[in-house]
Amino acid sequence: MELKHHFVVPSSLEDTWHSFNQLEDIAPCFPGATLTSVSGEQFTGTVKVKLGPIAMIYTGTGEFLERNQETHTVVISATGKDKRGNGTAGATVTAVLTPDGDGTAVDVTTDMNVTGKPAQFGRGVIQDISDKLLEQFVQCVIGKAGGGAPSEIEPDAGASAASAGSGTATGEVAQPGEPAAGAAAGPAAVGPAAGSAAQVVEPPAAPVPAAAAAPAPRSAPLASSSELDLGSAVWPVLVRRFGPVLCAAAVVVLVAWLVRRRGRN
Repeated sequence: MELKHHFVVPSSLEDTWHSFNQLEDIAPCFPGATLTSVSGEQFTGTVKVKLGPIAMIYTGTGEFLERNQETHTVVISATGKDKRGNGTAGATVTAVLTPDGDGTAVDVTTDMNVTGKPAQFGRGVIQDISDKLLEQFVQCVIGKAGGGAPSEIEPDAGASAASAGSGTATGEVAQPGEPAAGAAAGPAAVGPAAGSAAQVVEPPAAPVPAAAAAPAPRSAPLASSSELDLGSAVWPVLVRRFGPVLCAAAVVVLVAWLVRRRGRN
């Protein structure tokens, strides 16, 4: 079956093109997906799918068939199968990027072939489900593309606050191994007054070195945060599509039951 989608990313064409070619960054945007390896134009991965009480794990491979920077076209082919034999899935995805004002329009065409339990839903239901899943994917891609190129690792916020709190009154931060301004003066700066008894002066407390700014660990952006729950995606679609029909059928059954009951009385 063929599915078509269209969305707009509020970032420049070049930034969006860069994001779409960073597979390690955009793979986690798809619910349940885990990218296990990337080698040149080829990659491997898994997708965890939950359909009610049934949990499926698709393992598969894929490759970039085309990455045309002049036309800003990306073509990806991927195939996979469930570890427990519940079905197979294959798709060829073509994405074409074009300028759209200050943003970028993305047209996606997916040629999909699904077997097994997920294939029990018709094309219309699968189209609606893919629309819902694409909304999540697009929001994630927009967040990544809108931020431009990946930024460098920033210090942990807690460590930065600790460093700021250990500064001197003038806003300067005491460096590890260096005494604070008060300690630099030392006891020699507070000698006994002329003609008076020597005063015992307690040395100032040793300065607390500024907490080393521990860089936040670089998380490997290879896995999405959760599995793909088709149940939560399917039921709203089924209710919207077949709810009126089911309600009408329920009314007919209720009327028939009332007529039969009245006839018996």
